Amino acid sequence: MKSREGVIFRNRIDKGMKYLLLAAASLAVFVIILIAYFIIEKGLPVFLENGVVNMLTGREWNPTKYVYGILPMIVGTFYVTFIALLIGLPFGLATAVFLAEVADEKAAKIIRPAIELLAGIPSVIYGLFGMVVVNDLMRSLQRGPLANILPGDYQIGYSVLSGALVLSIMILPTIINISEDAIRAVPKSYRDGALALGSTHIQTIFKVLIPAARSGIISAVILAMGRALGETMALIMVIGNVNMIPTAGIWSIFAPVGTLTGAIALEMGYADPEHRAALFAVGIVLFIIIAILNSLAILWIRKGGKK
Repeated sequence: MKSREGVIFRNRIDKGMKYLLLAAASLAVFVIILIAYFIIEKGLPVFLENGVVNMLTGREWNPTKYVYGILPMIVGTFYVTFIALLIGLPFGLATAVFLAEVADEKAAKIIRPAIELLAGIPSVIYGLFGMVVVNDLMRSLQRGPLANILPGDYQIGYSVLSGALVLSIMILPTIINISEDAIRAVPKSYRDGALALGSTHIQTIFKVLIPAARSGIISAVILAMGRALGETMALIMVIGNVNMIPTAGIWSIFAPVGTLTGAIALEMGYADPEHRAALFAVGIVLFIIIAILNSLAILWIRKGGKK
């Protein structure tokens, strides 16, 4: 009798824990829905009043005249992110390969904590580093060897390249950790088969392991891109926050730009009600972009899992 009561009690505890875990998971979904509803409810009226196309393609952002064109912010956001990925991806992938396939235990014990430390450094510290070191370097280049090439407003130190260099460091932990896990997840038989066929270790890494882990690596790139697109404080301190589209060809990497997150952070404190609503509309655009990127990352991960 006691044994039966004990079984019933354990079953009730088990069901209770399941409901508790379901409630915790549901809370996470509810929070996302609540955030989305709040942002859309505040920002959608501005889109409806000014027109979605007009706002997304408009080149002028002038709240005092109730003009809210956000195309320069979108271009600046993606431009800085794209350059950051071009810089950070090779270093991140090389580090992931080194940790997964080359490094001995002593080297890994030094490098992994350093990578974790990079992930834990506050954004403002990266911004200070960018202001003091990176921007001074950019200013020296702009006013020195490139003085006769760049326009005058490109010679202030604040630039796309400054932001990209800082962002490339910030996204390294994401790229390294996820790529390393993806490479380690490749079955050992792939390595053994390639080596048995006469491939060198390096050939095995670049011709077998990396292609086999490409789904995880692409997921790392997408998530790193989402991290870069959502960065605020560090970029505010190094890119100049100028609402314009660079038009100097390859030299536009030395131009100051603005970003979606920067506009929200800098202007929300003094915005009047309509200006504030326009900033919420900017938040809608950013929210949709990040949601799309995360969805793509999930799809890639699932695709890799099926293989």
